[in-house]
Amino acid sequence: MSILETLRQRGFIYQTTHDKELEDHLATPRVFYVGFDPTADSLHVGSLIPLMAMVHMQKAKHIPIAIVGGGTARVGDPSGKTELRKMLSEEELEKNTLGVATQIKRYLNLDGKNGKLVNNKDWLLKLGYIEFLRDIGRHFSINRMLTAESVKMRLEKGLSFIEFNYSLLQAYDFYTLLKDHNCTVQMGGQDQWGNIVAGDDLCRRMGLSQDTFGMTFPLLMNSNGTKFGKSQDGNIWLDINKTPALEYYQFFRNTADQDVEKLLKLFTFLPIDEILRLIKENLNRAKEILAFEATSITHGSEVAASAYATAVNQFGSADPSNVVKTSSKITTVNVKDSLDVPTLEILKNEIQQMNWAALVHKSEFASSKGEARRLIQGKGVKWEETTIEKAEEIIPASVYASGSFLLKVGKKKFKRIQVK
Repeated sequence: MSILETLRQRGFIYQTTHDKELEDHLATPRVFYVGFDPTADSLHVGSLIPLMAMVHMQKAKHIPIAIVGGGTARVGDPSGKTELRKMLSEEELEKNTLGVATQIKRYLNLDGKNGKLVNNKDWLLKLGYIEFLRDIGRHFSINRMLTAESVKMRLEKGLSFIEFNYSLLQAYDFYTLLKDHNCTVQMGGQDQWGNIVAGDDLCRRMGLSQDTFGMTFPLLMNSNGTKFGKSQDGNIWLDINKTPALEYYQFFRNTADQDVEKLLKLFTFLPIDEILRLIKENLNRAKEILAFEATSITHGSEVAASAYATAVNQFGSADPSNVVKTSSKITTVNVKDSLDVPTLEILKNEIQQMNWAALVHKSEFASSKGEARRLIQGKGVKWEETTIEKAEEIIPASVYASGSFLLKVGKKKFKRIQVK
């Protein structure tokens, strides 16, 4: 099977510039690139789509170039944004660049031969403004740029001149990588289509003879209409210090039924026929395997095993006898090797005056006491196995008489309340 067909079957491809020609082009090893602007010191799980696609490409002997956009991040990509991005300081950019680069290296071999990591500030910051306008800007039509979706959606609210130039800089990245590294394929999210086409066009207008191609990935939305990678409390980060391993595991374990097949194809390396069989045999087991594999790929198999074991010890296994056969290593995990349960320590004289809504809020299961009250009113909160009925009730002393108890919200969120 060709790499393009593999990506297509697993749901990575949204659009390509020349589908048949790209198929032929990728029949031999090629250099391709994806850019990651360091707007934070960690990527989040939405970034897994391009990262996993790059891994598939590298496994097929193609050579990835990962750009950390230390230059373009100074401008800010307007794609998918409703307002101007925050301008970052030099210190913030350096810190973010280091964090993002470290994470990318977990997924790809970037040894300089089989793959490369570059920073576009190395060529963008050297550009002279007048020379850039004369040599590069003259190839861009304002009329055409105004038709880009990322520009059109911002015109009513306002688009800064600096953001309007982003497309030129990304196009120049492609030109530079083609000229210096023979990089012929640019890949990115579907909101990058206008920028990718602009880069393809610039390479041609600048007289480079190589054929160039573009490919975009779908922007995933959860079945509830929220952007993939967002939880109730914000982004699900790839940095284990920002999103602990158990929370990362539980994010995937809590996948809606209708999203499981899609996410197994995107975020694991399990064969497609095995994925379809798992979903048919035991959907909840498929969710466990998705969570285990996704956590293993990002944080390593030992961390994934501990996260799985912790979840099983708290909620039980969807396949306690390991009847469902899979190539995943989940069946070899010893459930005794669990992580420490997330714990909130609270003073006894504080909890003696606290109601249930306040505790749910303090435990970070709700962003406000009002939201906590709604969770309780919806019968979604328990202490141990007892459903909490009254949000304003002062927590009875019998609940914490033993010194601790488990507070549960929904089916898969929990925290040990330790009373001191």
